Amino acid sequence: MGRIHQLSKHIINQIAAGEVIERPYSVVKELTENSIDAGATKISIEISNECRNIRVADNGSGIHPDDIILAFSKHATSKIEKTEDLYNIRTMGFRGEALSSIISISKLTCITRTKDFEVGTKVTCENSEVHKIETGCAIGTIMEVKDLFYNLPVRLKFLKNPKTEFAYISELVTSMALVNPNIGFELKNNDKTVLKTNGLGSLPEVIKNLFSKTLFEKLRPVEGIDNLSGLKISGYVSTPDFTRSSKKDYHIFVNSRTVKCPVFLKAIDTAYKNMIPAGKYPFVILNLELPPDELDINVHPTKKEVKYKNPNQIFNFIRASVDNALSNIVRINTAAPKEPDPDNFETDMAVNSDIQNLLFSKREEFLNADTQEKPENESIHPDFIKPVQKFKEPEPVKQHKFIQQPTIVGADAVKAAMDENIIGQYKKTYILIEKDDGLEIVDQHIADERYIYETLKNQKEPASQLLFISDIIELSPTEAALIKENLAKFAKFGYGIEFLNDTDIMFKKVPQLLSKIPPKDIIKDILENLEGDLDNLEEKILITTSCKAAVKANTPLNLFQMQEIIKRWRGCKHPYTCPHGRPITKTIPHNEIASFFMRSK
Repeated sequence: MGRIHQLSKHIINQIAAGEVIERPYSVVKELTENSIDAGATKISIEISNECRNIRVADNGSGIHPDDIILAFSKHATSKIEKTEDLYNIRTMGFRGEALSSIISISKLTCITRTKDFEVGTKVTCENSEVHKIETGCAIGTIMEVKDLFYNLPVRLKFLKNPKTEFAYISELVTSMALVNPNIGFELKNNDKTVLKTNGLGSLPEVIKNLFSKTLFEKLRPVEGIDNLSGLKISGYVSTPDFTRSSKKDYHIFVNSRTVKCPVFLKAIDTAYKNMIPAGKYPFVILNLELPPDELDINVHPTKKEVKYKNPNQIFNFIRASVDNALSNIVRINTAAPKEPDPDNFETDMAVNSDIQNLLFSKREEFLNADTQEKPENESIHPDFIKPVQKFKEPEPVKQHKFIQQPTIVGADAVKAAMDENIIGQYKKTYILIEKDDGLEIVDQHIADERYIYETLKNQKEPASQLLFISDIIELSPTEAALIKENLAKFAKFGYGIEFLNDTDIMFKKVPQLLSKIPPKDIIKDILENLEGDLDNLEEKILITTSCKAAVKANTPLNLFQMQEIIKRWRGCKHPYTCPHGRPITKTIPHNEIASFFMRSK
C-alpha cells in the first residue's frame, strides 16, 4: 500500500459525480429542477450527439453575477442555510452538488441574467475550472453541456444505446410536465420536437397532450384532503378495466418530486386489489403533499427516496383516496337540506341492507322466472317494488355531501334501471344496452358477480340455507387441516361445515345463494382457487361464493331479469371489474359504428 495523500479537487468532484450524475438523464434532471426552483414558466431541453450534448434553457430568475462562480463550487446552494432547513425542504434541489459534479465530467457553458442587470454573465467550465465574462442575453438561464463523460471513458462505456438513454430522458420530462402543468416544457432530440406542453396549468390538458384523449376518458380524478394532518393528494387513476403490463406508468410524486416510494406503491396496489388481473397494473398520476417536516428526502443524493414520520398514516390516506376515486359516488340533493343525524344515517344504511336481504331471498325465484316477456303492467315484480316504495323518502342528507351509493337506494334506483334502453342478449351471455354515445355490452355473469361480492362483503350476517341432506366429502389431510383451521372464516359467509372424522366433512348449511349448487362443487372450487397460496383465504372464499352464485353465461334472460342485473350492478361501489379483475363492460362508440357503415351520423 502506498503513502496516504490528499486527492485533488477535480478527482474528488469526479468521485462525487458518480453518485449524482449516473447518465445523461441525471444531467437533465438536475438542470431542469434548478430551472423549476428558479420560478421558470418555460423550459426548453435539447438533446444531441447521442445524448452527450444537453442544453436546458429557462425564463427563470437567473443567477446573480456575484454568485455565479460560487454556484459551481461543491456544496454551494441558495436553498438551505442551517441544519433545521434540512427538515423543511421546499425546493427540488438543495445539496449544492449538481453543478460542481457536472463540470467535472463535461464541458459546460452557462449564460444567465437576472432582472436587476442590463447585461448577463457567461461562464465556461472545463476540468472543474470556471471562467466568466459579461454578455448580452435575456432574463433566465441557459445551461449547455457538451461531451458528457469525455474524461471518464469507463462511465461512457457503460452508457446504453442513444435511443435507450433518450427514452429515460423523455420519461423524466413527461413526469416533470405532469406534476408542473403551470410550466411549458419542450423536449427536442436532434432538433426534432418530441414533447411540448403549453404551461396553462391544466393537468387534464397535459395528460391529453402527452398521451391521448382516449386514455384520459379512462381516468378518474383523485382528490383527498386531511386538514388535521396537512395531507393532500391529487391526480388521476385509471379505471380497473384499463390496465398496463408493468408499473412503468406509475407517475407518483411527493411534494411535486418524483420518488421511489414502497409505501405509495403498496397503497395503490392495495386499493386495486381484486379489481385487476394478476400481472396487470393501473395508469397512475398522483401527487402527495404533506408538511416538509413530516418526511425526510435527504436519504440519497438523487433525492428519489423518502422516509415518512408516520408511514401507516400515509399508506391509509393514499389507499382511501384512490379507493374513493374508484368508487361509485353519488351526490345527494334534498328539498330541505340539513345536517345528517349519525343515528338516522346508520338506520338508512340498515334499511338498504334489509332491502338487499329481501332481494337475495327472492333471488332463486328471480333466476328461475318464466323467460317469457312480462305484460306491460307487470314489468316489475310486485315483491320487489313494494319494499322500495316503503322507504322512498330517506332521512335528508346535507346538500353536496358525498356518500358511497348503497346497492339499492329507493325508488330512484328502480327508475334509473327502467330508463336503461336494453336491446336484448347476445349469445345468452351479454346484455346489450343502447347509450347516447354508443352500444354498451355487459357480461351478465361478471356484472352479477361484482354485485354479489360487494353485498356479501358488507353483510354482517349473510343468509344461510340449512341442508337436510348433504353428501359426505372426502378431503386430503392437508385440505382437511386447512378447512378445520378456518371454520370461522367459512362461517362468516354462511357456511356450516361438520367434520365426521379427520378427513370427511359434510355441509350443515350453505349461503342461501348457493342452495342449489352441490357442496362438492363449492368446496372443490374454493380449494382450487387457493392453488397452494393460503394468504387471504377469507377473500378467496368470498370470491368463490360470489362466482358460484352469479347468473351463469349461456343463460337466457327476459327483460325484467336483465334490468335487475343491470340495476344492481350500476349501484356497485366498484363497477368496473369482477373480483378476479375481468372487465364487466365494453362500449363501442356510435361514431365508430357509423364510420364502418360509411354514415356521417
